[in-house]
Amino acid sequence: MAAEGADTAQNRWLNIGIFAVFVAITLVIVFRASRTTKTASDYYAAGHAFTGPQNGIAISGDYLSAASFLGVTGAIAVYGYDGFLYSIGFLVAWLVALLLVAELLRNTGRYTMADVLSFRMRERPVRTAASLSTLAVTFFYLLAQMAGAGGLIALLLGITGKGGQAIVIFVVGALMILYVLVGGMRGTTWVQIIKAALLIAGTFVMTVWVLGLYGFNLSELLGSAADSVGQKVLNPGAQYGKTGTSKLDFISLGVALVLGTAGLPHVLMRFYTVPTAKEARRSVVWAVWLVGLFYLFTLVLGYAAGALVGPTAIKAAPGGVNSAAPLLALQVGGPLLLGFISAVAFATILAVVAGLTITASASFAHDIYANVIKKGTVDDKQQEVKVARITAVVIGVVSILGGIAANGQNVAFLVALAFAVAASANLPTLLYSLFWKRFNTTGALWSIYGGLAVTLALIVFSPAVSGDKEAMFPSLDFALFPLKNPGLVSIPVSFLLGYLGTVLSKDSADAAKYAEMEVRALTGAGAEKATEH
Repeated sequence: MAAEGADTAQNRWLNIGIFAVFVAITLVIVFRASRTTKTASDYYAAGHAFTGPQNGIAISGDYLSAASFLGVTGAIAVYGYDGFLYSIGFLVAWLVALLLVAELLRNTGRYTMADVLSFRMRERPVRTAASLSTLAVTFFYLLAQMAGAGGLIALLLGITGKGGQAIVIFVVGALMILYVLVGGMRGTTWVQIIKAALLIAGTFVMTVWVLGLYGFNLSELLGSAADSVGQKVLNPGAQYGKTGTSKLDFISLGVALVLGTAGLPHVLMRFYTVPTAKEARRSVVWAVWLVGLFYLFTLVLGYAAGALVGPTAIKAAPGGVNSAAPLLALQVGGPLLLGFISAVAFATILAVVAGLTITASASFAHDIYANVIKKGTVDDKQQEVKVARITAVVIGVVSILGGIAANGQNVAFLVALAFAVAASANLPTLLYSLFWKRFNTTGALWSIYGGLAVTLALIVFSPAVSGDKEAMFPSLDFALFPLKNPGLVSIPVSFLLGYLGTVLSKDSADAAKYAEMEVRALTGAGAEKATEH
């Protein structure tokens, strides 16, 4: 027992050492980036200075959260085919972003999603609505990441007790605030690039490693997983095929994932860090390839974890299914590989929360402060950046407290809520604004507020919150809506509300503004002027 305790302590210090190296390297880069972060354009959009490939790597870093790495791998390890369906939903979502959003958004906006939505509407009410929607999505996404950080990093470092996990959440939050305050979007983007490179390199190494154990024969690996877990892992239905309701739940989740990605504010904001629409398209193409490769790696790792670790050991671990990838790393590569994978998971959380924080702070400072409160008359752009930095600190503190409060709770519903709100409130309004000439201010407000309200109500009264043993409040039961994810209902409702608000209101659409927006969106003419200061 003494030897085992010594090994655990040694592994913990190894993991902490690897974490410290990553933090030290990224802090040096962030401080170097701060030297060129002088204007609002630098702080919000990195001076539009990143190339398409660089931004594509950063986008993949923003998108591939710890839930993607650990959650999808664990789901495949335990449920097989049904777990891989998450990967398909996440990947297909990029086609929507590429074909409908990336280039048009880059041409039309300046820093935030609200720039596009308010382009031809009454600016103040639409900016306010878009900013509130952005803050809702980023807050729930941020809360889930922070709460997950406590349990995950505590598991990897062997920290027990709520107090130790609260310290972990505080450290993650403090580093996140530092990255955003000092480096702005430029520093955050470099953190994303490093994190994406680490994550994809780490999963690649593990994939080659475990495939080598099976003679690089995927069929042999799948057969071994079927022997260990059961034939169910190769067939559909292990997780979602049990009842008609569970099948509908998967469809609802899939719809939210596919459509929600194109409405995630922290992903949309990345399109402004490149100089042209062409580079925005290249960004998405690079992101599609990297995300696709990553999910192919998780397919191999998931089945390998099922074969080599086994579902019983995975479920019994402190992190449940989220522990599949770390347990696999320990199994095949020992403490050193586990330490590297732990650092990758830590980097993943840090990078994602930094991206979310700068998005939320930019939305408040640029949309609410500069354009609603000051009515677009902020003469000193440094004042706007100062407000953004203060907002980042406030959001960081709130997310730390929220993460500590939610630690140990089921936070899956928070991620589902973020995607569902993005798909329900943001995407319909965005598509209507870009493609429907008659769309007006009332339609935009109905779509955003209606989509937000419907999504929140359906989530609150769903089995994700109560009435289920895996719910946030398992001892209570006020679930009136049968699906855990509301996307199948809330997304069509939001589209309908946007349509009804437009056709039933007396607001008149600005034809000249729509014509200007259409030309700019499709050709890029005038887009450079929108980024000047």
